[in-house]
Amino acid sequence: MQHQPGSAPPVQMGQTVRMLLTEIDHVAIAVRDLEAAIDYYQRAFGATVDHREVVESDGVEEALLKVAESYVQLLTPTRDDSPVAKAIEKRGEGLHHIGYRVADCAEALAAMVAAGATPIDAAPRPGSRGTTVAFMHPKGSFGTLIELVQE
Repeated sequence: MQHQPGSAPPVQMGQTVRMLLTEIDHVAIAVRDLEAAIDYYQRAFGATVDHREVVESDGVEEALLKVAESYVQLLTPTRDDSPVAKAIEKRGEGLHHIGYRVADCAEALAAMVAAGATPIDAAPRPGSRGTTVAFMHPKGSFGTLIELVQE
């Protein structure tokens, strides 16, 4: 079976795929009060905000705290219908998702779908910090909401 250029070939059970993850980009934590969360991380760990941005398309404001080459991403909803607002309402504050850094978001998205993951985003889209991102549903990823992040 031939596959399209730029897409991952179908993955068979037991087949290995070359490593597509380059590092952990971020661990996202959903919070109700972004200022209080930033203050807590500063007092507890000495962490400072490396980047802050409102992502209108996702209905969130984020503060990125640099940890080595990765981030702790503190997220707060900017509107009641955002996925983060719904997550906080359903499960409370806490771990929201993990962001995996990849060299090619489209390739990683295709590889995950071929391996049985369920995409939230049908195609990569713009993310914060000028990145390209795609989200994968927790139901197809062992209960973990995954964000693929290409810098």
